[in-house]
Amino acid sequence: MSRFLATLLGSATGPDADARGMTTGEPREPVRRSWAEVHHAARSVADALRRPGAAGEPALPFGGAVGVLAGEPATIAPAAQAVWLCGGSVTMLHQPTARTDLAEWAADTVTTLKMIDATTVLLGPPFDALAPVLTEQGVPFRTLESLDGDAAAFTASAGVAGEDDTALLQLTSGSTAAPKAVRITHGNLHANIGAMVTASELDVGTDRMVSWLPLFHDMGMVGFLTVPMTVGLELVTVTPADFLSRPRLWAELISRHGGTVTAAPNFAYAVLARQLARVDDGELDLSSLRIALNGAEPVDPAAVAAFTDAGARFGLRPESVLCAYGMAETALGVSFAPVHTGLIVDRVDAVALEADRRATPAGDGDVRAFPELGPPLPGIEVRVVAGGAVLGTREVGSLQLRGEAVTPGYLTVAGPVSTQDRDGWFDTGDEGYLTPEGAVVVCGRTKDVIIMGGRNIYPTDIERAAGAADGVRAGNVVAVRMAAGEGRHRESFAVAVEAKNADTDDAVKAIKADVVRRVVSAVGVRPAEVAVLAPGSLPKTPSGKLRRAATADLLTAAR
Repeated sequence: MSRFLATLLGSATGPDADARGMTTGEPREPVRRSWAEVHHAARSVADALRRPGAAGEPALPFGGAVGVLAGEPATIAPAAQAVWLCGGSVTMLHQPTARTDLAEWAADTVTTLKMIDATTVLLGPPFDALAPVLTEQGVPFRTLESLDGDAAAFTASAGVAGEDDTALLQLTSGSTAAPKAVRITHGNLHANIGAMVTASELDVGTDRMVSWLPLFHDMGMVGFLTVPMTVGLELVTVTPADFLSRPRLWAELISRHGGTVTAAPNFAYAVLARQLARVDDGELDLSSLRIALNGAEPVDPAAVAAFTDAGARFGLRPESVLCAYGMAETALGVSFAPVHTGLIVDRVDAVALEADRRATPAGDGDVRAFPELGPPLPGIEVRVVAGGAVLGTREVGSLQLRGEAVTPGYLTVAGPVSTQDRDGWFDTGDEGYLTPEGAVVVCGRTKDVIIMGGRNIYPTDIERAAGAADGVRAGNVVAVRMAAGEGRHRESFAVAVEAKNADTDDAVKAIKADVVRRVVSAVGVRPAEVAVLAPGSLPKTPSGKLRRAATADLLTAAR
């Protein structure tokens, strides 16, 4: 049995299995189940999976890949555990929204299921109504409601899964038209979970996790379901829809349950900061929060400051913010800033960074500011490479990783693809550097860097400047590279922003002028184009990340 499963079973059946568990259904009908109860439900599901279904659905073979299409953590937790107990792998499928074209979604889903060679799909709330769509596409599925087996009759084999067997197939955040899945083994999961528990100083006896993160994204599925379920840590979890419909709920749950650990992408902290500004003194208590992990997208120091300033009235400590670097290719975490230090910003000379590819500490000239993302997690090595040579501290190049948590490969529509070179190094596709103290700093994606006049300009600098313009929706700004050609003698860039009140030509003109002014002030270069779009126009991944390549296509089509 893998170390991951052994740890999970130890937490589910040990002496404290009834003491801690997961609370779901907030705020309408909160229900708490201990990890022992979740495990009992998982054994029931596992027993049903090992048997043919009532309508002739095949039993799950050992090692079978299972797609899960469900949104409720209360049903996903036992379902995922059951698949692992049966030796299978879990793939959280992309979830359609109210604006999704179901025909396109169904075609993409079929492509994904063929790619992972899925045996079946487990269908649960709120997606039960999609059963006819799956039937029409010939996709075998079983509803989670129907998986009611005999928990007492299920016995997990000692050889149920090994370290190199696949536990998760995490779909990447790219285009669903060309899916790719990261293969996360039991060994990868065990290594990364242990490293994150150590780096964040998690205390199983006292910590309480609070989350609204989507479980089809690695930060939600691994960090805020698999981790607490594996180590037996108290969890309060709601759905992304609950948060988006009422962002203040996130803070209320931390206050009500004494949450100590939470996490979200940067944009969510910006949203919560605005919500907290409208809350009366004394209505919330955020003093229990010791870790507010900020990851999954570039960390904006201004958004962090807005969050900590707004939360100070409710006892939020600024040192609770923990900046992190992670990716599905390591199961989740790569580096964590040290706990209790808060945000540390590395201020570097802009000219040296853009012209010489060196992160020289800032002097009196233009400055670029990057959050320090902490040292690599235990068991992970990070190096910086350019032109085949390993670089020294403060030299900017490609970030590469090596360690037990690093995935052995991807599954693609063209077949498996290895991720590691012969020495075990994985190229992240990110550019950055290491500080003398060993902290990882990420400057941006290699493919997105804009080169103008010998300068390397990072889109995040442009986006932060444009995002401060009056009327622009926070977190809804994209800067994209424009290659030379079509009347341009050199490479340039365009900026696309969403704005709520851009319903007149004068309003659009004012927003464009403000964006240009702020971008020129920040990076010294004028954008070739500024597009002001209505809310909801910018392309995003299923997990909510902005898609630069798709935005570039959108702008090209609109010209």
